[in-house]
Order: sequence, then C-alpha cells, then structure tokens
Amino acid sequence: MSVVVRTVARLLLAPVAIFGAYVVMHGHLTPGGGFQGGAVIASAIALVVVAFGAQRLRKQKKTLSVLEDVGATAFAVLAFLGIGVTFFYNALAGTGGLFGQTVPIGPNPGALNTGGLLPLMNWAVGLKVLAGLGSMVLLLGLLGGDDDR
Repeated sequence: MSVVVRTVARLLLAPVAIFGAYVVMHGHLTPGGGFQGGAVIASAIALVVVAFGAQRLRKQKKTLSVLEDVGATAFAVLAFLGIGVTFFYNALAGTGGLFGQTVPIGPNPGALNTGGLLPLMNWAVGLKVLAGLGSMVLLLGLLGGDDDR
C-alpha cells in the first residue's frame, strides 16, 4: 500500500481500538456492548491487514485463538455464577465493590460500576467477537492473492 494509507492507518489504529473499548465498557448504559465494541476493535485488525498486509500479523493467529477461548470461557463462567438462583443471575448487582454499586434512583448519570456482571459479560463477548472477526479477516488476508488492485 501507499505511504498515505500506511500513515493514516498508524494514526487511526489507537483511536479505533480505544473507541471499541469505550463501546464495550458502556454497553450496559448506552447503545452498544460486547458485540458492537468487539466488531469495532476487529476493524482495527482489518485496517492493519489492508494497510500493511496479512503477513505482518501471521504470528498473531495463536493469540487470537487464545483470546477467543478466554472470552467464551469467561462468558460461560459468569453465566453460571448465580446458578443457585437462576441462570445468568446478576450476582454482583447491589453487593458493593467494583461493579456492585447500587443504581441511583432516577436516570443513571452514567455510573459504570452499577452493572453487576453485565460489564464483565460485555468484555467476555467483546473478546470473543474481536478474536473471531479478527481471525476471519486475518485468514482471508493470508489466503487471498497478492494482487493489490
């Protein structure tokens, strides 16, 4: 690719990844969540593949596979945490601590720590989607031809 494309890719890589993390983290308060944020972060991988070629990320296939497994395992573990009450029970809601603060009465002003298990589940889904879509983009880039047209 040209110098312009590579320079723009370098400039956009961090903002795209940060915005994807923002979408994942605020998924229980605003539109978005794990799937949407993971897709945004995977678009950063697509940006690298288009600008620099898939060969540059060839060694990251194993890392993406591990991330996908971690995301799936974390989601399943979080889903079973409250199995004594019900499947997908929000065991952390209202317990205090990092994600267990009580929800304020009225509109939520955007307090991130009121979601209980929801932010953690968003991160698990985000990892799964990021790794799955990123792997697909990487494999398509590796299996595709070398023609830049």
